[in-house]
Amino acid sequence: MIIRPSTPADIHAVTAVYGWNVTHGTGTFELDPPDEAEMAQRRSAVLANGWPWLVAEDQGRVVGYAYANLFRPRRAFRFCVEDSIYLSPEATGRGVGRLLLAELMARCEVAGARQMVAVIGDSANLASVALHRALGFEPAGQLRSAGWKLGRWLDVVMMQRALGAGDQEVPADGR
Repeated sequence: MIIRPSTPADIHAVTAVYGWNVTHGTGTFELDPPDEAEMAQRRSAVLANGWPWLVAEDQGRVVGYAYANLFRPRRAFRFCVEDSIYLSPEATGRGVGRLLLAELMARCEVAGARQMVAVIGDSANLASVALHRALGFEPAGQLRSAGWKLGRWLDVVMMQRALGAGDQEVPADGR
């Protein structure tokens, strides 16, 4: 298993992975799978913000991806990122998500992030909650029945983890 920065050539596979999750899963509240052009634009926006977009490659095939982006667009949130991780169905339960999230956290810390937030779709998404907990995330709240998908109401679970010095020191720009 190789975890590496994504390239434009990965967009087809990334779109397929995300499309499956949109159609069959509750980890995203998106209802219609975006096309390759939209996914390429989303990737470009993340990279333009200076945050990583990674893929997991198994025997030359992309089986998952993860990225971080600003938690919110206002400048005061510039040290807080939100992670997103999506796997193909055959990659689940094999530690791929853990590899992706660990590398994502490390790269975000190097890039200056101080907090990482997980916004987990569906409180029944126990695998995602367990993954984040295993990597040091703590519960930060829950929004009950925030979304309607696949014929049921879905909660949103919020988890958070400090990166690097977290809030223990003033950031370099201090403003």
